[in-house]
Amino acid sequence: MSVPISSSAKANVLVVDDEESLRAFLAEALAEAGHRVVQAPDGEAALALLAASSFEVVLTDLKMPRVDGAALLRQIRQDYPDTEVILLTAHGSIASAVDAMRRGAFDYLQKPVSSPAELRLVVARALERHRLRAFREALAPANASPLTYGAPSMAVVEKSLRKVAGADATVLLLGESGSGKEIAARAVHRWSHRAAGPFVAVNCAALSPELLESELFGHEKGAFTGAHARQRGRIELATGGTFFLDEIGELALGLQAKLLRVLQEKRFERVGGRQVVDADVRWIAATNRDLGDMMRRGAFREDLYHRLSVFPVRLPPLRERREDIPHLARHLLARTARDLGKPTLTLSDDALAFLSGADWPGNIRELANVLERSAIMVERDAITADDLALLPGGVGEPTASTPTTVSEAERDAISRALAATSGNRRLAAARLGIGLRTLYDKLKRYGLD
Repeated sequence: MSVPISSSAKANVLVVDDEESLRAFLAEALAEAGHRVVQAPDGEAALALLAASSFEVVLTDLKMPRVDGAALLRQIRQDYPDTEVILLTAHGSIASAVDAMRRGAFDYLQKPVSSPAELRLVVARALERHRLRAFREALAPANASPLTYGAPSMAVVEKSLRKVAGADATVLLLGESGSGKEIAARAVHRWSHRAAGPFVAVNCAALSPELLESELFGHEKGAFTGAHARQRGRIELATGGTFFLDEIGELALGLQAKLLRVLQEKRFERVGGRQVVDADVRWIAATNRDLGDMMRRGAFREDLYHRLSVFPVRLPPLRERREDIPHLARHLLARTARDLGKPTLTLSDDALAFLSGADWPGNIRELANVLERSAIMVERDAITADDLALLPGGVGEPTASTPTTVSEAERDAISRALAATSGNRRLAAARLGIGLRTLYDKLKRYGLD
């Protein structure tokens, strides 16, 4: 479920460096991009600020007096695990920065940092990972499967992914946009023998082919204009872990050939370099495109497809796993309501039935957006079906028909739930996420008894 990096995404950033001029330069460059920036002269001051405020990203020098960057990283990983850490390091300390990344740092930048654009891009990537983690936590409550709340169609998917997780076979995840492909990829990583290693994701649609090549393979100093130092690629950073290629159908043909070579030989060279780098990673790819049609049109290499689709798995869209909708809706709303300062906000039974009856062409992402809009708009403690029907932008169309009123949508959802459960009212109530007594009341109201 990777989201393209957006220049409009804003973060609370803490910049930590004992060199005042560099600290001011970094803060100014990030503030110009719209980020809210706070500065600290060393790790001790940074810890005091972290205790008082919430930061999505911390940008810290590695070598500092009192509390250095490595110690600060350890404390952040322990006390603020959701905060992403980017390290600043001099040329002679790159090995220390790489070691720190193994202990949880997101990335590092080599000093002197001369490119505001590169700085902003790294912060944007860190913010993307922070928000994806928050989104995943909202989807999966403690002690629950990270993939499903009981939908039969997803139970089959989970069983398949648990089996393949034990092998190093390449997995190809197929499914509509927003159906949870990155969540599935992370589950495979978590269930695998590589779980202690890194999980690195790259969205193939987020960058131009030229930038994506450097992002994947890294580059040597002087490889192209602006390459002021050697940069390790994301494949290299995933060593010992899992590498996730999201939206693989968007990969340019030239890069497809280079990726195929890596899959075949398990090694590559950085852009502009000759040194061979081993690719010790487990590959997972995902797409919402029809790769078969793309191959027929010459837009996707058949040999690459066969390398990627060793173990293909289709993730069903939300409309095919309606049993999950009430539970997803409750957890997504709880997260949003907490962020908005409305922790008591809930969904009424008719709202749950309304949501369960919608088609959700945008899948989980669309459901999350609808709940966020409704949480912002409503002024009561419960969101009702009427609130959802009046939302700007609307709600996903129900599958069987196109009701014109909330009552029609609710009646349609109940009818389809009964049909799907062969008339079993207890199962239909569970599918709709409402109580059995509530279902009986609605059956009587709509003449469905």
